[in-house]
Amino acid sequence: MTDEEVQSLPHILVVDDDTRLRELLRKYLAGNGFLVTTAADAADARAKLQSLAFDLLVLDVMMPGESGLELTESLRRDSNALPILLLTARGEPDDRIAGLEAGADDYLAKPFQPRELVLRITSILRRQAAPPPAPPPAQPVKLGPLVYLPDRDELRNGEEVIRLTTAEAGLMRVLAAQPGVTFTREELAERAKAIGNARTIDVQVTRLRRKIEPDPREPRYLHTVRGEGYVLRPDA
Repeated sequence: MTDEEVQSLPHILVVDDDTRLRELLRKYLAGNGFLVTTAADAADARAKLQSLAFDLLVLDVMMPGESGLELTESLRRDSNALPILLLTARGEPDDRIAGLEAGADDYLAKPFQPRELVLRITSILRRQAAPPPAPPPAQPVKLGPLVYLPDRDELRNGEEVIRLTTAEAGLMRVLAAQPGVTFTREELAERAKAIGNARTIDVQVTRLRRKIEPDPREPRYLHTVRGEGYVLRPDA
């Protein structure tokens, strides 16, 4: 494989304090068409994130020092929208929800089949690269001081670009393409290529509200339609 071909591969950063598992993941992912860099902890990951460009972060939750959840939350506070797949030995639904609320794009419980990890990574990268599932509106969508520009797939506050995660951006594209139309959770999961079921869609909507609403507890734009789903009602 030439240097140019190697550089064109999706670049994955694997962060895990377990040396053996970290090396196994590096070898397996490299053998399945990915360029792989590893880090032993959050501090090591931060240094590599500053010096290298990545397409996805595979991050262990339970690490000494700064945990995977804390690193995820910190990256999202810094408006870093790099897709994140969390790995954890805790597979309870509440743990998965906590990971998604922190800003992760997906969550995989240990022990897992390596092939499933590859499929999850491929799915996230495909969603990120996929074109909008519905035609965007011709005009910008105004949300108070914010504006969503469908032709650029950007949410802006003046000159500032408000970064959205893969799932948040997918929801925004679908909702903004048809303002005033109510979508069920199942429709949003399918059209936005967001992660999963009704519960996780609720989490993603909550996170999107934090970025577009003056008061997320009293939504002005992204409304819940009881028994049906969600609807975006922008400014006229």
